[in-house]
Amino acid sequence: MTNWRIKLSLFLNYFVFAMLLNSVGTVILQVQNSYGVSKVDASILEAFKDLSIAIVSFLVASFLSNFGYKRSMLVALGAVTLACLVMPSLPFFAMNKILFAIVGASFALIKVSVYSTIGLVTPNQKEHASLMNFIESFFMVGILVSYFAFAFFIDESNPQSTNWLKVYYFLSAISAVAFVLLWGAPLDESAAQTTTNKDFIKSFKEMFDLMLVPLVLLFVCSAFIYVLVEQGIMSWMPTFNQEVLRLPTTLSIQMASILAASTALGRFVAGIVMRRFHWFNIIATCLILAALLVIVVIPMAQGAQDKIYTGWSDAPLAAFAFPLIGFLLAPIYPAINSLILSNLPKEKHATMAGLSVVFSALGGTLGSIITGHVFERFGGVNAFYCSLFPLSLLLVILYLFNRLVTKQLQQQDIYAK
Repeated sequence: MTNWRIKLSLFLNYFVFAMLLNSVGTVILQVQNSYGVSKVDASILEAFKDLSIAIVSFLVASFLSNFGYKRSMLVALGAVTLACLVMPSLPFFAMNKILFAIVGASFALIKVSVYSTIGLVTPNQKEHASLMNFIESFFMVGILVSYFAFAFFIDESNPQSTNWLKVYYFLSAISAVAFVLLWGAPLDESAAQTTTNKDFIKSFKEMFDLMLVPLVLLFVCSAFIYVLVEQGIMSWMPTFNQEVLRLPTTLSIQMASILAASTALGRFVAGIVMRRFHWFNIIATCLILAALLVIVVIPMAQGAQDKIYTGWSDAPLAAFAFPLIGFLLAPIYPAINSLILSNLPKEKHATMAGLSVVFSALGGTLGSIITGHVFERFGGVNAFYCSLFPLSLLLVILYLFNRLVTKQLQQQDIYAK
């Protein structure tokens, strides 16, 4: 396979950061148990993660093509390897904030570099969309493994225990392996490098100018809303399982893995299906079904609150059914990212990926904080019902996005003739 070593490296890099970034839902639950932190205070962890992603992406995205995508990814992997090694020695809530800030800043380098590198190693739009979906599906596999890794170190008999922090030694080891693999993977970045050195002001102007393009504006709105929904559900799923469904702590975390597994499967299937069917028809169907799932399953969760559950075998149906929303939402993010990137020149990919990361991070922060506040004030059932509004808004924006993409492609065909 062409470029197989760098492609394998991209998969592993995403796997590592999937485990670190999306452990935030588990950590939100654990800091409540171990440190006695409130839901509102715990929700700030999402901000430390996502705002650091947004800030670093905004500051460096335009410069990464000249600095080097491979070099940027090596810096990121080195930083998180060291941070994870230190984490178990400092069992304080403040250290959780610092760790997520480091992970977020490092992921900004990883995501912009990975998205830009995909354009260097794929020959056409269909291959681009396919690889994007497969990499994003592997991201969800990392999240799936993360739930079980954290659950393995949790002491169910002592909720205040900080033994769960030892999982970071395991995460540090995986990150070190990813670093070594990337170090030895060849990557030709000449197609993405510019011949002139951009100054700081010019790079920011380029990013803002790109945002004024209607297609890009619709894209950043859709990315923002999608991640708002996804992170609002994913970050609070373990807490929902424990407080609404009354599952034990370890089981609450393990069963949250169904969301990651269904999302991974959805993106893997999308990587195949997107080659044969129009992306908007697939996504519109998925959004409608996702809204119906919320309407049907949430009442089931309310009916399951009066029972006591001990394991997977007697867990309520709602604990299995609601996370399937991940399968339905899965194709959206990779599809819209692939569409916007494949319609831009390669030298614009780093800037566009930076915008994608910035608005995704802001959406993730807002989604988690809103869900946390609604969860504490009105309960988990109402918190998840609130996802219906952004799902509806997302469908409208993607409809407009599709019309603009279609119009642009028609204009390109006319010019080609």
